[in-house]
Amino acid sequence: MTESTPERQPDRLIKVQTADGEREVDIYSPEGFAVVANLWTRSNWQRKLSYEVTWLGIPIIQLPEDILMVQELVWKNRPDVIVESGVAHGGALILYASLCDLMGRGRVIGVDIEIRKYNRLAIESHPASRRITLIEGSSTEASTMASIRSRIQPGESVMVMLDSNHTRDHVRAELELYAPLIGPGGYIVVFDEVMPLVADAPNGKPTWDLDNPLEAVRDFLKTHPDFEVDSSYERMTTTYCHSGFLRRTVPAS
Repeated sequence: MTESTPERQPDRLIKVQTADGEREVDIYSPEGFAVVANLWTRSNWQRKLSYEVTWLGIPIIQLPEDILMVQELVWKNRPDVIVESGVAHGGALILYASLCDLMGRGRVIGVDIEIRKYNRLAIESHPASRRITLIEGSSTEASTMASIRSRIQPGESVMVMLDSNHTRDHVRAELELYAPLIGPGGYIVVFDEVMPLVADAPNGKPTWDLDNPLEAVRDFLKTHPDFEVDSSYERMTTTYCHSGFLRRTVPAS
């Protein structure tokens, strides 16, 4: 009597292109899960699903998976000050401020080159606004940095969220400017590193393949061994922050 062969289940197999040609991958395998997550990330970016998400009534423009990971990071790290570049509608500021309320400590500084009137009104009228300070100006201008530093007391722990101009040069400049604010064990989170993944999408741009925040992070890490990527915050797999959770391991030399 021969052992029976398990029945093939086509619905659990997907075809992928590799350097060696086309082959089938089981969606329930680790490799298959990575392929599905990649496809989902690309497709949901094209459909702008992150624009459908709000936090306590304010548009946040982040993936739900990234929101979950950020709240986990903030709750675990418990910084005294969270600085965000790129305010947009203000949903992320409200997220950070609401977490500060739950922790009973902390405040938030939001920086943007332009804070539109109705976005400012929505932020300033929100119940979490008492923990938020808004600064209008370029995130890389010396006057903006001086304004931020004047609001941070000696010895306070700082976390930085970079989500403004997503070009390689701008993010690289931000990383240089904001890294000194971070103490050992602290974090900088860089958003929108999804850009090279969607450079060939219908709404993408071919230039994003190299001109993106991920390349800025790679450049930064080459000259800053005191920072490392904490991949534990990418375990949801679908993320716009691939290699974007940067932890300072030691003081700058």
